Amino acid sequence: MHADGAGLGKVEVRLKWDPSPYGEPARHLDIIAATYPAADPYGRPEYVVYHENRAPDGTINMTRHSENGLGLGYVEVLQLEFERMVSAYGRVVVGVAIHQDGGPRTFGDLTHCGVLVVEGYRRLLADDFAGVADATAATIAEFTRDGTGAWHFGELIRGFDSSPTGFMAEMGSVRR
Repeated sequence: MHADGAGLGKVEVRLKWDPSPYGEPARHLDIIAATYPAADPYGRPEYVVYHENRAPDGTINMTRHSENGLGLGYVEVLQLEFERMVSAYGRVVVGVAIHQDGGPRTFGDLTHCGVLVVEGYRRLLADDFAGVADATAATIAEFTRDGTGAWHFGELIRGFDSSPTGFMAEMGSVRR
């Protein structure tokens, strides 16, 4: 939260992973963000942002995308601008899905995989997916708007056994 109590401003979600060993199909991961209406924060998402699209109002978009990891640090970046998001939205869930081209893969099959969530120079979350090693997709963060309109971060590491498309439909569901 900012010193003035305004909540979150501009946040980045950064993803890294090593490329496939020689001769294997490319390892392709995607950061996905689902935005939920304030009136129904656990219902269907109003819109979903991933590598091929952005938020209709431009407040959530991919600034960097990789289809193979490269092994050169954080190669995929999603930017969320909460200070510009309209009040109709009350919740955003962010996750990561592994494409299943070339056979089933889990986070445990990947090397040097990790996610970093930052606001400016402040680290909100760093995780290596070890807690969801058997999953093919995982939520990592939940951002919620309070009664004053301020946005807040919550860690939400939860594994799923889904394709990227299936994950987009279920990632914001209440499941404990």
